Amino acid sequence: MKRRPEPELMESEDQALAYARADFNESNRLFIELLGRLKPGPLVGAQALDLGCGPADIVIRFLHAYPKASCDALDGSRPMLDHAQAALDVQPDIGQRCRLIHDVIPSDQLARGHYDLILSNSLLHHLHDPGVLWRTIQDTAKPGALVLIMDLMRPASAGWAEALVETYAEGEPEVLRADFRNSLYAAFEPREVVAQLAEAGLDRLEVGVVSDRHLAVMGRLPT
Repeated sequence: MKRRPEPELMESEDQALAYARADFNESNRLFIELLGRLKPGPLVGAQALDLGCGPADIVIRFLHAYPKASCDALDGSRPMLDHAQAALDVQPDIGQRCRLIHDVIPSDQLARGHYDLILSNSLLHHLHDPGVLWRTIQDTAKPGALVLIMDLMRPASAGWAEALVETYAEGEPEVLRADFRNSLYAAFEPREVVAQLAEAGLDRLEVGVVSDRHLAVMGRLPT
């Protein structure tokens, strides 16, 4: 199935609210499990960067799992960050270890060579130029930093895409169902991501299929 790009930002309040209220527990729990497979250790004093943080569920899960780490969390959608701030406000012990950044990548608000860990969930498929993600990782990560990028994986057919919408977005608001459908069409196939990494000089990172609708890019950058 040919890729069909979608808008890079989810800027409407309806989109942000539907996304923030949706149940992504299964996939977000998988994200943290994948991070554990990288054996990051306790991450004492580590500075993480979450690109495309949305309403901050991944950030919050990460900071609960690694209480000695802190995280900068970037998103280009102000409504998404408003939901993120609201979620952080009710957990002040977590909120004080998180800095929200309203920007898109590439961003001059991110320090070069600064981060011990780069995280991103469901950003890649939004990007019209996927290379901007890989260049941002190269620019902002420390030598030897860990990288975990998880994203949707484009189905082989429109019928398969519709089956995934019915399986995972049944009963959800139509705005969320439409966004999920559009995201599936906009997502990349694993072989395309492998090619992107090779072009960016990041072929040390591994690409794997981690669910019926997700792929992940995982590994450690050279020291």
